[in-house]
Amino acid sequence: MQENINIQNKKARFKYFTQKKYVAGLVLTGLQIKSIRSKNVNIDNSYCNFDSNELFLYNVNFENIHVNKKNNTVKLLLNKKELLKIKKESDNPGITIVPLKIFINQSGFAKIQISIAKGKKNYDKRQTIKSREAKIKISRVMKKN
Repeated sequence: MQENINIQNKKARFKYFTQKKYVAGLVLTGLQIKSIRSKNVNIDNSYCNFDSNELFLYNVNFENIHVNKKNNTVKLLLNKKELLKIKKESDNPGITIVPLKIFINQSGFAKIQISIAKGKKNYDKRQTIKSREAKIKISRVMKKN
């Protein structure tokens, strides 16, 4: 039985309002999939962008691999209809494509969940922190009783 591999981008939900989510395949080399299986990948500063009607993931940090520019970009695999839909939505001002998590599906393939997102303002971020702290405080009070 496989270990559940789930690499999250924790900064994405704090910095962006996520709107639509898509699951895409990844074109990886052997060392890259090896670092994903050992959970040595960082996607906190990653972003997605189009290059000649193909979607690429930039600034992925595979920690087992020596750093060079070729290893920091990964091609994403999506249907043509999905690519056109994402491209149309990302052309709007203030909209970006952000990776949320990398996981291994039931078949053993590495997949990535991406989202169309809109950036939060500073007051939105403060509100998020405030609501998170309120939830923690409530759970502490409930735990005592």
